[in-house]
Amino acid sequence: LLATKGQLCTLLPLKFSNCNGKRKVQYESSEPADFKVDEDGMVYAVRSFPLSAEQARFLIYAQDKETQEKWQVAVKLSLKPSLTDESAKESQEIEEIVFPRQLAKNSGSLQRQKRDWVIPPINLPENSRGPFPQELVRIRSDRDKNLSLRYSVTGPGADQPPTGIFIINPISGQLSVTKPLDRELIARFHLRAHAVDINGNQVENPIDIVINVIDMNDNRPEFLHQVWNGSVPEGSKPGTYVMTVTAIDADDPNALNGMLRYRILSQAPSTPSPNMFTINNETGDIITVAAGLDREKVQQYTLIIQATDMEGNPTYGLSNTATAVITVTDVNDNPPEFTAMTFYGEVPENRVDVIVANLTVTDKDQPHTPAWNAVYRISSGDPTGRFAIQTDPNSNDGLVTVVKPIDFESNRMFVLTVAAENQVPLAKGIQHPPQSTATVSVTVIDVNENPYFAPNPKIIRQEEGLHAGTMLTTFTAQDPDRYMQQNIRYTKLYDPANWLKIDPINGQITTIAVLDRESPNVKNNIYNATFLASDNGIPPMSGTGTLQIYLLDINDNAPQVLPQEAETCETPEPNSINITALDYDIDPNAGPFAFDLPLSPVTIKRNWTITRLNGDFAQLNLKIKFLEAGIYEVPIIITDSGNPPKSNISILRVKVCQCDSNGDCTDVDRIVGAGLGTGAIIAILLCIIILLILVLMFVVWMKRRDKERQAKQLLIDPEDDVRDNILKYDEEGGGEEDQDYDLSQLQQPDTVEPDAIKPVGIRRLDERPIHAEPQYPVRSAAPHPGDIGDFINEGLKAADNDPTAPPYDSLLVFDYEGSGSTAGSLSSLNSSSSGGEQSYDYLNDWGPRFKKLADMYGGGDD
Repeated sequence: LLATKGQLCTLLPLKFSNCNGKRKVQYESSEPADFKVDEDGMVYAVRSFPLSAEQARFLIYAQDKETQEKWQVAVKLSLKPSLTDESAKESQEIEEIVFPRQLAKNSGSLQRQKRDWVIPPINLPENSRGPFPQELVRIRSDRDKNLSLRYSVTGPGADQPPTGIFIINPISGQLSVTKPLDRELIARFHLRAHAVDINGNQVENPIDIVINVIDMNDNRPEFLHQVWNGSVPEGSKPGTYVMTVTAIDADDPNALNGMLRYRILSQAPSTPSPNMFTINNETGDIITVAAGLDREKVQQYTLIIQATDMEGNPTYGLSNTATAVITVTDVNDNPPEFTAMTFYGEVPENRVDVIVANLTVTDKDQPHTPAWNAVYRISSGDPTGRFAIQTDPNSNDGLVTVVKPIDFESNRMFVLTVAAENQVPLAKGIQHPPQSTATVSVTVIDVNENPYFAPNPKIIRQEEGLHAGTMLTTFTAQDPDRYMQQNIRYTKLYDPANWLKIDPINGQITTIAVLDRESPNVKNNIYNATFLASDNGIPPMSGTGTLQIYLLDINDNAPQVLPQEAETCETPEPNSINITALDYDIDPNAGPFAFDLPLSPVTIKRNWTITRLNGDFAQLNLKIKFLEAGIYEVPIIITDSGNPPKSNISILRVKVCQCDSNGDCTDVDRIVGAGLGTGAIIAILLCIIILLILVLMFVVWMKRRDKERQAKQLLIDPEDDVRDNILKYDEEGGGEEDQDYDLSQLQQPDTVEPDAIKPVGIRRLDERPIHAEPQYPVRSAAPHPGDIGDFINEGLKAADNDPTAPPYDSLLVFDYEGSGSTAGSLSSLNSSSSGGEQSYDYLNDWGPRFKKLADMYGGGDD
């Protein structure tokens, strides 16, 4: 056998080379089913087969990728003869690699340089079991016969990371590997062999050694995901793409070890067919192979997918599994179907936004999807559009509602034909009808309705001035409930002027007061009154109606002068008074107006004259040359144009005043003519009086405050005040005569103290001198001991000449007040001596309050 189980058998290496250097060559075998050529020229046996004793032949083709030049070589294979012990020893000898010879550096003769050898790669299988170190090849230089050489290798795997994988014997040049190799980590090693002498001088050019790690099937396929999710619409045709599963193998993808094949191991559930899906064994694409996908029956399929290397060889290949979950998506292949053929509902009349009936449907499609959501429409039975159907998003039911009021007296029942369909159309090829229909029977319930006035508002035209008790019109209401026996009664709801009344039975409206167009309750000649009509149903209902009375004007208002106050100068020049008329009536009962002055009093026409300017205005002027300033009341007769006309005497208050050259009043009284009436003047006077009262109260309060301040100053503690104070005594005594004072103390004050301690001048108790004691004039003794007046005058002069005295009068307190007055007592006067002869009887006529006084003076001697 050329190939062992699970591996490729290496036969021989091929290499094309020429003098021009290396070329990029593509190899191809004439027997690709049995033999394969790698990119580096290594020939492998693809399969295991017996080889006969005769030679086997095949061709290897090579083509230059750049020049497209082609070569071929014949390969002959033969069986290896059985080896003897000696031959076995020879066969186990390690291959020897000899360095190519170099040119002599100092040779004077011209020699031909031998081209470098092409060293074929060394193929080393991965995961070798040893023993280690395992000899690979021997490197030798033909100059080792004359020189003592040392051999070494450099490159990744030797002296570069990963170091220590390859070692060389420096003496023999034996290259060995120290441990198993892993192609999945490093697939090729590129080393360089060196030969130097004992001095380290290079004796040979370095040669390249390439070591290829031969792949072994030591890795299982691995899926990128353990669970794959896909979907396919229900009802899909066979051949519909579903999803793609992918697995990877760490082994060489260009060799059988990394070539994967997919297959489906199982399908669950197995309905309607156990083989609903298939998979492309090379790409992993899953497609449908059978019809009958129905989401309503099977919503999900679970497939177990297997990936096997060695091109799916079940004997030698390694495999792994994953799960593919395929969801069957919904399409609209089921229309909605009503659960009943007829639905019933009822609604009170005149009600809107009321749910009448609830339509229920079933749909086998996936809930809450456009293929399941139902849309309802009314196909017949509602020509006026009084109903609408809305879809409940949760239950998918149809809610029949009333959108326009329904009158029981017009329609007692509705029979609607409704249809239901999905939001999206049915899928192609579905044989079911696209929609479902049903009948909805709606019964209208009669309810008590409001009576209504017709027309509303009702307008009538009447002349103003109608007397009370006049019947105007009949204002009645209608009851829409024709199938109910009910009575209607009328009441007045709004009558601002209280002019009308309504009969509660027949609705006749009668006046109870005179209609006046000029009333403030009349707007734009229209008077509005509202009435209420109520029935006796259960529950009772009512309705309102408005009666509008358009009042026609009659000449019932006399014109009045406008303005009512004016001013003019004392002389006819330089101004006059323009007047007009005010009439509450309207045309033709108003202007044009006629203006005139009355005959009496005679002073009116003597002093004034009136001139008509046009139909609405007239001018009043002074007729005399001078009229004394003052306020005059001028009566004016104004007549309107009504039929019959109506006239009135209006009073125009004219203020005659002194005027300047411009015709403006100059006197103070002009304030009255300028528009200040009596009320305004009174208000101004009241304000002035209130202001004066406030000022007076403030002055009184300030005076009282000053008195309180002075009183507080007099009540200061004597110990704290050094000025003269009022001395208070506990006993007032019995008068002036019950005390005997020695007046000599006051009359001769110099005799009280000795001359030694007598001060130079008289000092007051409250003085505080801030400089040297001044010399005061010495008081002379009074010539008469009883002359107290001289004593006081002396004291006054001393106080006036005192420079330390305060600038205000102080209270001087004396110990002695003096003896009793020399004047006689008033009690000794006899009041009756001068008036005893008078009679006081007339006091009795003044009333009881003077009776006591009359008894005192009119009682004689008593």
